[in-house]
Amino acid sequence: MSPKPLNTVLIGLGMVADTHVNAIAKLNGKVQLKGAFARGQEVARDYALKASSICGNTCNVYPTIEAVAADKELDFVIIATPANVRMELIKLFIAAKLPILLEKPIERTSEAALEIVELCEANNVPLGIVFQHRVRTASVKLKEMIDSGDLGKLAMVNVEAPLWRAQSYYDEPGRGTYERDGGGVLLTQAIHTLDLMLSLTGDVTDVQAMSRTTAIHQMESEDFVTAGLTFKNGAIGSLLATTANYPGGNECITLHFDKAVAKLDRGTLDIFWRDGRTESYGENSEITDAGDPMAFKSSWHGSVIADFADAITQQRAPMATGREAMKVHRLIDALVASSEQKKTTTIPTDI
Repeated sequence: MSPKPLNTVLIGLGMVADTHVNAIAKLNGKVQLKGAFARGQEVARDYALKASSICGNTCNVYPTIEAVAADKELDFVIIATPANVRMELIKLFIAAKLPILLEKPIERTSEAALEIVELCEANNVPLGIVFQHRVRTASVKLKEMIDSGDLGKLAMVNVEAPLWRAQSYYDEPGRGTYERDGGGVLLTQAIHTLDLMLSLTGDVTDVQAMSRTTAIHQMESEDFVTAGLTFKNGAIGSLLATTANYPGGNECITLHFDKAVAKLDRGTLDIFWRDGRTESYGENSEITDAGDPMAFKSSWHGSVIADFADAITQQRAPMATGREAMKVHRLIDALVASSEQKKTTTIPTDI
């Protein structure tokens, strides 16, 4: 007999909602989408019909967010709202003891993000963050090779997120503002690449950065960041992140070890051994349109959701906890502060 599926509800029915629904539909009964919630009831009803047809079960519409929190049949919630409306939602679900899977970022500022993390920890409510780059086949393989020690000692890191967003993307209300999003390319796009980097390299201790808004975009926050990085393990590195790179390029992390160079180019991993050998791993059907905000596979979200469901069932920590996500929040803070102060910034270790 198959285990009973865990029930979840999707809160926030914007750009990434379809990805979550399609991901849940492919989890072979591990998770069931019991309902959907949005501030507009008509939007929620229309979306619930769509989700029902995709998932093959009735997706309910909750009249209020309090009704979601009161549903005793729910096993966890997925929050995919803008970052500026999360705090009260999360406090409500903490009171209901409902585990929370949260789209990045945790909140707009590190102070607010840490408050959420500490509230969840103090009340023993599991908090997972959707960092889907970690679960790609190539990412998992590289992590295994690093942990095995086969690649040797890390010496240098190059990180590139040379993306493109048209002005129409930033013309949407609140997009790229500090009030709604908390920042620009770092907190909205490059956060995924930076989190993946940290999961592979270990912590960054110091940064020297320049953060600007190019003449390409009319927006409040930054669309271009370049920086030098110093890592706890002694490695040094560089970062380039932008949404002004038309027509867009692939996010790429290149790690230089003393035995080999590992190049992680979205879903593909190439290993260049220093004795002349080469190896390649990853997915052949990779999405390549870096100008499309939704240019990623729903299966990546599916792996994150499945891991969170297993974490609840097995009473273990999820793949990316809120506490661990604070590392990338602190790194982004340091990059912005370094640019503003025009000096090297040290990242706090009290996370």
